[in-house]
Order: sequence, then structure tokens, then C-alpha cells
Amino acid sequence: MDGKMVLQQTKDSPPFLDKSHGSHLVKRACLPVSKLKIFLGALSFSFFSKAFTGSYMKSVMTQIERRFEIPSFVVGLIDGSFEIGNLLVLILVSYLGPKVHRPKVIAVGCLIMSLGSFVSIVPHFIMGRYNYKSIAVSVTNSSASVSACTAAIPPHHAIDDLERFQNASALGCEKSTNSYLWLFVLAGNILRGIGEAPVMPLGLSYIDDFATEQNSAFYIGIVRALGMFGPSAGFLLGSYCANLWVDIGLVDTDTLTINSKDVRWVGAWWLGILLCGAISFVASFPFWFLPYSLPKQGEERIIKKSGDVYGNSKDSCGKMESPKPPRLKISKATKDFFPTLKKLLGNTIFLVYLLLIVLLYNSVVGMITYEPKFMEQQFSIPVSNAIFYIGVLLLPATIVGLFLGGFIIKKFKMQVTTMAKFACVTFLITFLLNLLYFAFNCNDLQVAGLNINYSGIKEPSFSKEVSLAACNSDCSCDASHWDPVCGSNGVTYMSACLAGCKASVGSGKDMVFHNCSCVGVSGPGNLSAVLGQCPRDSCTKNFPYFLVLTFLFAFGFSLGGTPTYMIMFRSVSPELKSLAVGFEAFCGRTLGGLPAPLYFGALIDTTCLKWGVKSCGESGSCRAYSTEMFRNVYVGFLLSIRGATFLLYIVLCVLIAKRFRQGGEEATATPNCELSAAKLPVPELNKGETSCVEASVNGDTRL
Repeated sequence: MDGKMVLQQTKDSPPFLDKSHGSHLVKRACLPVSKLKIFLGALSFSFFSKAFTGSYMKSVMTQIERRFEIPSFVVGLIDGSFEIGNLLVLILVSYLGPKVHRPKVIAVGCLIMSLGSFVSIVPHFIMGRYNYKSIAVSVTNSSASVSACTAAIPPHHAIDDLERFQNASALGCEKSTNSYLWLFVLAGNILRGIGEAPVMPLGLSYIDDFATEQNSAFYIGIVRALGMFGPSAGFLLGSYCANLWVDIGLVDTDTLTINSKDVRWVGAWWLGILLCGAISFVASFPFWFLPYSLPKQGEERIIKKSGDVYGNSKDSCGKMESPKPPRLKISKATKDFFPTLKKLLGNTIFLVYLLLIVLLYNSVVGMITYEPKFMEQQFSIPVSNAIFYIGVLLLPATIVGLFLGGFIIKKFKMQVTTMAKFACVTFLITFLLNLLYFAFNCNDLQVAGLNINYSGIKEPSFSKEVSLAACNSDCSCDASHWDPVCGSNGVTYMSACLAGCKASVGSGKDMVFHNCSCVGVSGPGNLSAVLGQCPRDSCTKNFPYFLVLTFLFAFGFSLGGTPTYMIMFRSVSPELKSLAVGFEAFCGRTLGGLPAPLYFGALIDTTCLKWGVKSCGESGSCRAYSTEMFRNVYVGFLLSIRGATFLLYIVLCVLIAKRFRQGGEEATATPNCELSAAKLPVPELNKGETSCVEASVNGDTRL
């Protein structure tokens, strides 16, 4: 009776050494659970940190594309470099997971992630200020009328400015190595990938090893759900920084002639990365103070004064000392790796699950990377707004879905067959919702010389660019220059010169051009033009409906995420869990996370109508896309991947149902586990549990 009272006391308050109970003091019931919860909190914060940094990096990819003047394909390479870093160490870390001090390895990983963030922002401090070409910049402080047609440079400054322009062009070519400074961002992403590698496989396997089976699914759902606050915060920070000028503090933003809607606008991409590095550094602290291992949650044992039933000793405070990690022999670990991997890959369910995860990686990574650009092009909104809505609406829906998925597993005590069916149904619903993306049709931006001619007649898609026409033939225009103006006829022209404008009033962003000969070709009007592209209000009106659809899609997709993930844990034997998590992440990132940004970016590049040109004549970033082709390529490819994924879900459900024979063996195995746990002596408990799980995995109920 006294022992029970002490046990209750240890649950309600911190443990203490009560000598009145002598050798019957119970410690194991409180401390292990407490340390597991500390690890749970630390892992949740590290998940937040890595997700915060990763989502922020994805949110500023458009800014990086514009700052370094690179195509979407190179942006995909930078984004995929994170996966390259992961692949360098992921399998080794996952395999050695149970053999090393997992919390300390995670701590080292967080420090490496921090270092990678700091490396990524180096180019900002050595590239100099960002300069964009605009006719309004050269006359910001001048009230004289500018004839964009007769000369791109004001006549009264023609000789001096022409020489300065030529010198600047020559200097730009000499410093063309600045174009390769994006390699610092790539290197930083590789370091981040290396640092993140141990966090998920070692962290989740640590929880699954020391928590009960039902609590494991719930805890993992909590970790993944809390980690999803990272992407929300990352995208919100990305939205904020995208509205700040890249050279904030060095340039008076009132003198800028462009705003965040302009494709030449570059936000303060580096500022958020600096904060990400600091957060990753802080995330490493708690793991240095956590033990190598913990007792299984729920195991309550009476501890003798001289030690417990296993012979483990106590310290001076009566607390159990954590077992020391076994000495790791690299040669033996390497020798056992391939037989262990062969055993894992011999599991048919795991192989199908692996293919399914690879396709999921492809669709999710491709969507997250280019969804802000899709929203910008499809609905004519600034990238900063698109990033904001993703952070405020879509990611919270994902958080709720992941949490609810884990809760449903715990509440209804789902077995693996039920998990598979639940995940399959939710994925089918989201696939059908995804089909509705095609319902949002937005017309292309009408740009004279690109998709319509100067008479206002639509040209075939991707016809040869014809920048010059009779209306601007007497103008010395640079056909490669992109400084768009919107004519009074609703047509966008690539520059005021190509619009044939011969006079102007005002200066800076308020500059208005008059007597534009090309504006009058397509119809009557006042022959005027203003800086910037013409608005597409009809596209923007559909955006709220698109957000509602995407919210439902994100919720449904994430609702089946946790059940899908738990299939892996329930389909492999306990000693293979850590390797399974690592190998799943390795394959997903090798065949999904790494190539998806590359081929999605390459496909999106094919929809570009107008490329920017660098000072030395090199191709820069895209200035204008075909909205219709962008939607068809982007959404169509996503749907093809998800259609194949749904077929694999069906195959997975069939295989699981066949193995467990509609839950018969699964239901039989579980009571046997509980029975063995109740009857076996304490030293034999773990052995009995392991045998039971292995038997259920192999479709055999015999212990």
C-alpha cells in the first residue's frame, strides 16, 4: 500500500529521495516519461527550425532568381541542392542510429544547419547594390520631357551618359563572375541538407522506441504538426521580406520606380536567412543534455537500493543512471549494413510504400517550390501576397490535418489495414479537388510583339518574337530591354521606346508618356502610357475561390499524411525502423526532392515568352510567361503524378489486406503481445514484445 502511495506521489510532483520507504522508492514511473517529453519538445522545436528555414528558402526562390538573374531550372538546382546534402549522409546516419548517441547527433546536425544558413547570405555582402534598368531612373531628378523613341538616353545627357553606359557595360562583363555567386546559396543549402539528415530518422525512431505503440503515433503526429508551424512562420517571414527592398538601409525606397508587382523587384531575401541560422543554432542546445536511451514508456519497476532487476546502478540522488551507448565498431557496422538493407527491401509492402512516397515527394516538392510563382502568374498578384496566403491559410490547414490524422489513429486504435484504407480515401478526395484547378482560367498578359502584334491581333502561342514594327521603326530601341509600360489601349509594351513614346511628364514612378505612336495603331485613344504592366482584374477576382479550394486540398492531403507514414512503422520489424525511416527519406529525396525542382523548373521555363538579358548578353530570368501554358504544364504534370500515386495506394491496400487477412492475424497478434507482456518476467519483456511484432510483420502469429 505504501509503495502505491509513493508511486502516485511521483506522478504528481518531482521525484525525491524519501528514506522512509527505503528500498521501495519508485523512480522509473516519473523520470523516463519526463525526459521523453523533454525530448518531444526539443524535437518539435528542431522540426520547427528546419521547416522554418526550408519554407523560407522556398518562399524567396523567386527573389533569388531575380537577384542572380538565373532561369527557373537553376533555381530548381539550388533548391534541390538541399537534398544533395541529405543524400551524402542520410543512409549512414539512419543505419547507425541505434548505435550512436542520437540526441547529440541531432544537436550537431542543428549546428551544421545554422552554418549553412550563414554561408547562403555571403553573396549579398560582396555583390554590391542591385540595379535595375529603367528609363525613369535616369530622369528621377529632372523635370525635362523625355523622348523615349528618339533616344533611350535624354538628348542633353547623350554623350556623357552614353560613355558612362558603355563603361558600365564593360565593367559588368569584367565582373561577370558575380553571376556565379549563387553557388554560395547552393553550398549553404547542401550544408543545411547535411545538418538536417539526422533530425527526422533519429528523432522519430527515438520516440517510437521509448513510447507505447498507441502513444507513438500520437507523439509523432504532434511532432509533425508542431513542426508545421515552421513553414507557416517561414512563409510569413518570406512575405514580409519580399516587400522589403533587397538593399534595405542603403537605398531610399522612395526613389524606386518599381514596386513588388514588377518582375524586376527583388526583396530582402538574405534578411530572413540570417534569422533562420540563429534559430537553428538555438535548437541544438537541449539535445546535449538528453541521455542515450530511455526506459520504455509505461514500464514501472520497483528499484532495489543496490540496483534494479537489470543490474543498473543509481546515483547519489537515487536516480537511475542512463545506460551508456555501446562502443560502435565501424567495420562490423559496415559489414552488417548490406544484409540488413537486403532484409528491409525483402518486405513487399515496404517496397510499394517506397514507390508511393517517391511520387508523393515529387508532387509535394514541385508544388511547394513553384506554387507562389503559379499564383503570381495565374492571378496577377505580387509574389509577397502569394507567400502570405500560403503561410496564413494553406499551412495551418496542413497542421490541423496532420494533428487530426494522428488523433484519429489514437482515438480509434487503427490497425495498419484501417490506416491504409483511410489514407487511400483521403487521397482520392484530394485528387478530385485538384482537378478543379483547371477551372480557373486566366487570359495571358497581352504584350505587343510577344503574344499579340502591334495591331492588337493575337499571335499563335510561342510564335517568334517581333519587337519592332512600323510604328517604332524610327526609334533606336533595344529589343532585349524590359521596362514595361501600359498603354491607354490596355496593351503592355516591353518599353516606352517600343511603344513609340516621344514625350513624357513627371518623373520617377509617376512618369507618364505621351504621343506614343504604337498605342494608336490598335485603336483610338489618347496615345499615352504609364510605367508597369497592365492590370488583369478579371484574374484577381477568381483568387479567393482558388484559396478556398486549395485550403480544402491541403487539409485533405495532410489528413491522410500521418496514417500513411505510420504504415512504414507497422510494416517493418523493430530493429529496422531507423533504417526504414532513413531509406524512405533517402529514396524520396533522391528520386523526388532532388529532381522535382529541376524538371518542374525546366518545364516552367518552356512557357516563358520573354527572357531578361544580362549586361554581357547572357540570358537572365524570365520577364513574362504564357499564363495558359504555365497552368496546363504545371497543373497537368501534378495531376499525372498524383494519378499514379493513387494507383499505388490501391496496390498497398490490397497487399496489406492480403498479409493480415482482413485484420485477423493483426487482431490475434495484438492480444498475444499484451498477454506476453503481462506474464513474462521483467527481464524477458522486451524479447517477447520484439518477437510479437516480428511475427505480425511476417504474417505469423506464433511467438
